[in-house]
Amino acid sequence: MDGFIAKLVVAFFAFIGCSIAVPVLLGIIRLLGLYAIVEERRCHVYVLFGRVVAIIDEPGLHCLWLKMGPTALIINWIGRCYVVDMRLDQEYLRSQPVNSEEGAPMGIGIWYEMYVSDPVAFLFKNTDPRGSLSANVSSSTVRCLSNLPLERMLTDRHTMSQSVREEVTDLSHEWGYRLGSVYTRKVHFRDAEMIKQIESKVVNRLRQVTSAIKQDGANRVNIITSTAERNAAVEFARAATVRPAVIGKALGDIAANPEIAEAVLDLLETQQVIDSPSQLVLIPEGSRQMLADWLATQAMPAPASKTLETA
Repeated sequence: MDGFIAKLVVAFFAFIGCSIAVPVLLGIIRLLGLYAIVEERRCHVYVLFGRVVAIIDEPGLHCLWLKMGPTALIINWIGRCYVVDMRLDQEYLRSQPVNSEEGAPMGIGIWYEMYVSDPVAFLFKNTDPRGSLSANVSSSTVRCLSNLPLERMLTDRHTMSQSVREEVTDLSHEWGYRLGSVYTRKVHFRDAEMIKQIESKVVNRLRQVTSAIKQDGANRVNIITSTAERNAAVEFARAATVRPAVIGKALGDIAANPEIAEAVLDLLETQQVIDSPSQLVLIPEGSRQMLADWLATQAMPAPASKTLETA
């Protein structure tokens, strides 16, 4: 039991030493300038008495004594360390006002990339290099893309992006910023009344096109229908012309055989009787004389009264 308690005590003090003593010791060592850790795409600029002592832009663990000598002992106490972010950044400028060659008020959205190329110039040559770069890109957009034909503004965006980039790059590099890719992302009209007029024209044009398509379809259907009716009428007339000859030939073939002709005539007679609206009375065999007497009785007129004349 005593051994277990002793292990718990050792583990507790080891935990305290690792969580508190080691970070404190490493912090003291960093304050003394023995080492510095530079992260990926970061740059450390050490300044002492207004003068740049060292610039470290390689990621990893660096010994400041090897970089700046004994000055490393006081650089973290008296001097200052600037950590500059050198990662690629992006920004989008919305609706930069320009006018086309035809005088239409247009808005152009510019998207561009930038990164820090000179940390010293970025820190000390301009108090707001990001804002200055944004203003420079905006002015270059207005200066390079104004008075262009409207058709070119709406279609040729690659050339416009290249023009803006060539105009801005050299000046931005003096402030420690390097301009990367530039893209013209959006070109639009800024006048609300003009937008409404364009929408109205587009809607009217769509209605005209739709009406023309419907009319063309109706015309095509009428042409097809009339053609089909004409062809049908021609075929029916041809059939009416050919029908007597066909029927006559068939009757001639039937009349060549008397038995077939008699059977066909009986069949036609029976068909006519069936289709006739008159009533058909079937008389059983052996009762013809009785029916004849009954019909004679029905047809016999009533006896007329005779008047006797006396002399």
